[in-house]
Amino acid sequence: MARNRWYKDMVFYQIWPRSFKDGNGDGMGDLWGVLEKLDYIKSLGCDGIWFSPIYPSPGADCGYDIADYMDIAAEFGGMEAFRKVLEGVHERGMKLIMDLVVNHTSDEHEWFQKSRKRIEPYTDYYIWRDAKPDGKLPNNWDSNFEGKAWTWDEERGQYYLHLFAVKQPDLNMDNPLVREEVKKILRFWLDMGVDGFREDVITYISKKEGLPDDHLFPIYKGMPNYNHGPHIHEYLSEFKRDVFDHYDCFTLAEAPLVWPKQALKYIDEKTGQIDMMIQFQCQCADCLFTDYMPTKFSLTRMKKAFSDWQYKLAGRAWNMLYLENHDHPRIISRYGSEQFWAQSGKTLAASYLFQQGTPFLYQGQEIGMLNWRPHDPDMYEDVQTRYTYAHSNLKKSPAVRLQKMWRSSRDSARTLVQWDDSPNAGFTTAEKPWFYVNENYTRINVAAQENDPDSILNFYREAIRLRKSLPVVRHGVYKEHFASDSKLYIYSRAMKGEKLLVICSYSNDPVAMRVPAGFDLKNAELILTNYKTQGKLLQPYECRVYHWKK
Repeated sequence: MARNRWYKDMVFYQIWPRSFKDGNGDGMGDLWGVLEKLDYIKSLGCDGIWFSPIYPSPGADCGYDIADYMDIAAEFGGMEAFRKVLEGVHERGMKLIMDLVVNHTSDEHEWFQKSRKRIEPYTDYYIWRDAKPDGKLPNNWDSNFEGKAWTWDEERGQYYLHLFAVKQPDLNMDNPLVREEVKKILRFWLDMGVDGFREDVITYISKKEGLPDDHLFPIYKGMPNYNHGPHIHEYLSEFKRDVFDHYDCFTLAEAPLVWPKQALKYIDEKTGQIDMMIQFQCQCADCLFTDYMPTKFSLTRMKKAFSDWQYKLAGRAWNMLYLENHDHPRIISRYGSEQFWAQSGKTLAASYLFQQGTPFLYQGQEIGMLNWRPHDPDMYEDVQTRYTYAHSNLKKSPAVRLQKMWRSSRDSARTLVQWDDSPNAGFTTAEKPWFYVNENYTRINVAAQENDPDSILNFYREAIRLRKSLPVVRHGVYKEHFASDSKLYIYSRAMKGEKLLVICSYSNDPVAMRVPAGFDLKNAELILTNYKTQGKLLQPYECRVYHWKK
C-alpha cells in the first residue's frame, strides 16, 4: 500500500493517561477522562493523539512493563472505554497512535512465566544465560534503571537479561516466533482502527551475538552491543513488509543516542523502515549524557542539535519535533526561566513549532507546567528516580541529592494535569489521587488561561494555527542565523518568495536585536510575539515571528 504520509500535516498531543484526567472518580486518570477532553485537545489545533501504554501492567515502570498486549487495563476503563475514545477521535477527524513496547515485557506476562518453566514454545522467548564458570554474571552490562542488567531466576536456574527494570525482561527478538508475536500485536490494533505506533526503544531489540562484555562505554555498559544491533534493520524491514505496508498507518521510533546520519538508515523515505524518529539530542542541552547528569543549559548546544536535524534530513526524511514528553522534566524549568515563566514558555514554543517536521505537545506543556519539587524522596514514584536517589552521590547530603532529583526526575512530567484551581487541580473528584499535583496549580491551570488572550495556552493555539496556514512552514528551506550567539536563536524558512523569520531570546536581560542580511523588517508582518510592544532591544525571553508574503 502506498503511504500518503498524512502525518506531515499534523500536530500530535501525547497523553500520559494516569495523570491526564480521571473520568470515573477513583483517583486514577483514565480513558473516560480522555473522552471528556477530546474537544479541548482538538481546540489546541492538535489532530493526533499518542497514548503512553494503557495495557494491563503491574506498574513497575508505569505501564512500560506490559502483561498483556491485546487488552486495555481495567483501571483505564478497559476495552469499552478505548473503543469509545477511538471512535471519538476519528469522529473529530483526528488520529490515534499507541505505544508499542516490544524490547521487553513484564515478568508477569504469560510468555515469561512459561519461559521460566521451560514450557515450549516459550523457552527461548527471552534472553537466558548461565553464570560464568567463576560464578560471575553473564556479562558486565548495566541496566538503564536498576543496577546490573542480569537477575537470577530460581525457577529457571538461569539469569535473564533486563536492560531496564528487574521486572522488565528483554524479549529474544532473534527468535522468529517472537517476531511473529509482534506482528500479531500490530495487526490486532491496526485492524481495530488504530492509526499507528510509537515504538519504545526499538533500536535496542537486536543484541550483538554472544553478548560480549563492554570495556568502552563509561556508563550504561553494554549499550554499543545492543543499540542499533546487527539485525535491527532486518527485523524492522520484516515488520514493515509483513504488516505496516498493508495498512494506512504511521510509525515513530524512539532512538536513544542516534544522530542524523544513522537515523537516515531508519527513516529515509526511499529506503527506511520507519516514518519518523524521536531523537534525544535536542533534549540534552542541559546534560552531559542523560537527564541524570544535569549541567548548565547551553543554547548553542540546543541550536546545533535542532539545525543538525533540519539540515541533514531535508529532502530525505521527516523530523519529529518536540520539547517535552513523559521521560523528561518540564522544559521551562530546564531551558527557560521560572522567573520569566510566561515569556520563556512562549519563546520555547516558537523555537520549535515553525521548524520543518511534525510537532508533538506533551500534556501540560501548553499551559507551562513546571518541575515538581517534593520535600521527601519517598514521594517519587518513578523506578529510575528512586534507584538514582538511593545509589548515586552517596557522599552528598540527602538535601543535595534531592535537589538533583528536582532537576532531573521524570516524575516532574508525571504530576497531575492542572485543569483548574479546585482541589487536586480538577484532575479528580476523589479525595486522594494516585499521584501528586504541583503546588502551583492554583496559578498555573487551563481554566485560568482559557480566556486570557496573552496566556501560554492561547499562544500555542495561535502558533499552531499559523504553522498550519503557512505553506512555508511545511515546505520552506530552514536556515539558522548567528549560530555562535549564546543568547539568541534565530532561524528562517523560505520558499518561492515567501519567508518566515523566527527570533527567540534566551536571556534574562535585554539583548540587542539582530536581523540577518536580506530580511527587511519594514516589508514584513509581525504575526506572533510574546510582548505587546517591540523595540530595538529584545526584552527578556522575547520572541518574534515575521512573515513576508510572496
